[in-house]
Amino acid sequence: MTALDSLSLTPHAFENLGIDSQTSLADTALRLAQKSGASYADIRIGRNQDESAYAREDKLQYFNSTFSAGFGVRVLLDGSWGFAGSRIVSETEVARATAEAVENAKAARLLQTRPIELEDIPAYRDRWIMPVAQDPFTVPVEEKAAKLLGINAAALKAGADFCNSQLWIVREEKLFASSRGSSIHQSRVRIWPMFTVTAIDKQTGKFATRASLLPARQAGWEYAAAYDGEAEAALAAEQAREKLAAKSVEPGVYDVVIDPANLYLTIHESVGHSTELDRALGWEADFAGTSFVLPEMLDGLQFGSPLMTVTADRSQEGGLATIGWDDDGVRGTEAEFPIVENGIFRNYQMALGQAQLIGRHRSNGCAYANSPTAFPIQRMPNISLQPGADGTTLADLIAGVDRGVFISGSGSWSIDQQRDNFQFGGQVFWEIRNGKLGPMLRDVAYQARTVPFWNSLDGIGGRDTYELHGAFTCGKAQPIQIAPVGHGAVPARFRGISILNTERKDI
Repeated sequence: MTALDSLSLTPHAFENLGIDSQTSLADTALRLAQKSGASYADIRIGRNQDESAYAREDKLQYFNSTFSAGFGVRVLLDGSWGFAGSRIVSETEVARATAEAVENAKAARLLQTRPIELEDIPAYRDRWIMPVAQDPFTVPVEEKAAKLLGINAAALKAGADFCNSQLWIVREEKLFASSRGSSIHQSRVRIWPMFTVTAIDKQTGKFATRASLLPARQAGWEYAAAYDGEAEAALAAEQAREKLAAKSVEPGVYDVVIDPANLYLTIHESVGHSTELDRALGWEADFAGTSFVLPEMLDGLQFGSPLMTVTADRSQEGGLATIGWDDDGVRGTEAEFPIVENGIFRNYQMALGQAQLIGRHRSNGCAYANSPTAFPIQRMPNISLQPGADGTTLADLIAGVDRGVFISGSGSWSIDQQRDNFQFGGQVFWEIRNGKLGPMLRDVAYQARTVPFWNSLDGIGGRDTYELHGAFTCGKAQPIQIAPVGHGAVPARFRGISILNTERKDI
């Protein structure tokens, strides 16, 4: 037994597995894979730390802290992928998993209809460590609990009947090494404090909720510490009370103005998922679905109005998908591209080996595995709606509406398997009358098909209205993988949108 074989799955033991030891394990996997005939091989060795806390009213209900470590070996043999991973990080286990990955590739080869061809990717030997002012995992539990309980107390004092608050923190650390010579060490942290308040009309039994609008971010504890959750919780309680007394919306066709805290999710569901190449090729059909955006539509589909430019990146500060290299070892700068440019569909998101399937020459940095033991698949980078003319404000957009609805904050959502027909709710809504905000509304959802919706876009906010939001837990694949993705957005105006009334009608 070697020193590497003696390591157990504890945080302390994994910390003792330094970069030199990880590199030695990686070299073992790559050497054995190539000796077995693989034309390409890579390995990810890493660990994830997760913390979650949940408080309801004046009690901390739970505090959970988990740690997981492991590795995954991927090989390409005669044009077929093979993969194997393990939670046991040792030299013996790496050798065993590498042999299993080779055997899996041989089995897949029997079913392969078209050999996978890998594009050329430069080799990198580098590291990318996300800077944080305060490591959130070193903050005492008492301080985290006090943050959540303070939010709840402020909501109850302001008139809420109930309030629950949550805190999610994740740290990812991994080493990526490939047979092409890459050796990349990366580390990043993301955090999300959030809450939901509930107000009840005790005479009618009706209730209204309002969730926090604070975005999840890639950041340290300083982000949560600076968040004035108590002030937002008090406002949310007042707005939930106001929603109880608000007029139920009259269904019909309206012009709508949508703020970034709501629009980011519409971008995610209707643009982000519809332009994933694996979906368009049918690879996700049995679980996540396919896409109405077909490869023959590249550079031709009028996805939206000329005001619509949606870009991909891995560089926005605080973006949930920001990182130096993706899980294929593609540099983050390769993930800087337009998906929709002035309304025209220009690019799919792709992972390694997919580009040649649609006549493109290279991947564009869109691979991610949510665990070292998971196979990297195509996942979104940060995907954002770009600002319009500088100086255009939310008030300007509202001023251009005679009869409409203003929608703020993300709520319930539904979209079909091809990412075409959707329905989205929100947190708070106001009537727009003659260019000005009117009274609050309730029971609002907007419904549309993706292409007509984005082609109805006729006004967007300027640079000063841009906000960075994101999805902390986007699910895809079987077994399911959870990925974080950032979405920047500006307030936007859409003409002639169907507004539904979501109030339950008792029969």
